[in-house]
Amino acid sequence: MSTTPSRGMWSSRTGFILAAAGSAVGLGNIWGFPTQVGQGGGAAFVVVYLACIFLICAPIMAGEIALGRRTRLSPVGSFATLAPGGRWWLVGGLGVLAGAGILSFYSVIAGWAVAYVWFTATGAVTGTPDEIGRFFGEFTGNGLVSAALALFVIGTTAAVLLGGVRTGIERVTKALMPLLVLLLIALAVRAVTLPGAGAGLAYYLSPDLSRLADVTVFTSALGQAFFSLSLGMGCILTYGSYFSRRDGIAASALWIVALDTSIALLAGFIIFPVGFSIAGFDPTSSGPGLIFTVLPRLFADLPGGQLFGGAFFLLLSVAALTSTISLLEVPVSHCVDALGWSRAKAVGAVAGVVSVFAIPSALGNGAVAVFTSVPGLGIGFLDLMVNAWNEFALPVGGCLTAIFIGRIWGVERALEELRAEGAWFPAPALWAFLISWICPAAIACILIATLASML
Repeated sequence: MSTTPSRGMWSSRTGFILAAAGSAVGLGNIWGFPTQVGQGGGAAFVVVYLACIFLICAPIMAGEIALGRRTRLSPVGSFATLAPGGRWWLVGGLGVLAGAGILSFYSVIAGWAVAYVWFTATGAVTGTPDEIGRFFGEFTGNGLVSAALALFVIGTTAAVLLGGVRTGIERVTKALMPLLVLLLIALAVRAVTLPGAGAGLAYYLSPDLSRLADVTVFTSALGQAFFSLSLGMGCILTYGSYFSRRDGIAASALWIVALDTSIALLAGFIIFPVGFSIAGFDPTSSGPGLIFTVLPRLFADLPGGQLFGGAFFLLLSVAALTSTISLLEVPVSHCVDALGWSRAKAVGAVAGVVSVFAIPSALGNGAVAVFTSVPGLGIGFLDLMVNAWNEFALPVGGCLTAIFIGRIWGVERALEELRAEGAWFPAPALWAFLISWICPAAIACILIATLASML
């Protein structure tokens, strides 16, 4: 199937891997993963998370890439083409909505990271842990500033997408992702040598198996795994539609999973040693502000810490940008494919809609009472968006995608695409079993248990 100029193609397999890994690597790893580990009880969460990654998410990732490459279409078009006349296109529609919905709150947190480039570089974030926490609370409580920063992130993302697949998305991710990895390694080395770091490492690496009785650990781990790997939201499927048939899917998917998981784990080796080196640190109550209240303490203890801190949040902002790019690309790609819009028109329209829906999350941290504590729910609008999309929409999308691949498209046809041009694909029988049975069953069980716990 041919591609239109508005769609484009990756220039190389490396470009695809770095772009897809860039989609996966970002705030989901450096903000989301440590936050969920803290709230999920430490190492017990990590064990469940890794099981979700390798038994559920990796098989689905290979399947999503195959779906996209087979059809050369966005999520809605992919499902509609492979199951004409049915309603499976709604699964693709859920992915398009998820991409836009996640971007609406993700842009707010990315905006905070942008602001902290300036705050840390100028030494504005200093003092005791309580003072740093108050600074973060006052900053995020300024709704006008948070909204402006979120709109800046969305606008910057739109500008990159206007450049297309190769000159926009691929060029940015190939240039900047390696820098983030090197800086994270340097910070981890320093973090584990801090006084009190041993307690943080024990919390992070020694599982309390009694926590496995809590169903929310499984729900949060599964949602975080999908969020971190950009699954169930159409990102990987869309990126797969730009992937050459000359390149193997299996090796590429494994590289993406390995890079993403390594960086998530690396973030934990920074956050928890630093956190436990601070008197009174409570990992279960740090919430979304974890990296904005813990890491400034590390930078304060480093020689040249202001420069180091500014560089870290700059690269964190870049990592967030590589994720916002993929989130915005999903609905943009849909508009190009389904509506025949030019890339410029699609980018402008979708960015405008997402900007409107980002405002409540920006105002939900103390600026406006109704968004700070949603009536009847008692949580902020940003937290509501995180829970709704991460813990429900993404797993539901992933479950339906697995069912579609295993039952509707069929594992044999999927394997034809996965092994096209003689590509290496290990253990096809195992993959077929996982995608057909284990993935949908495990996700469904976790979702049912979650709903039951809420009643």
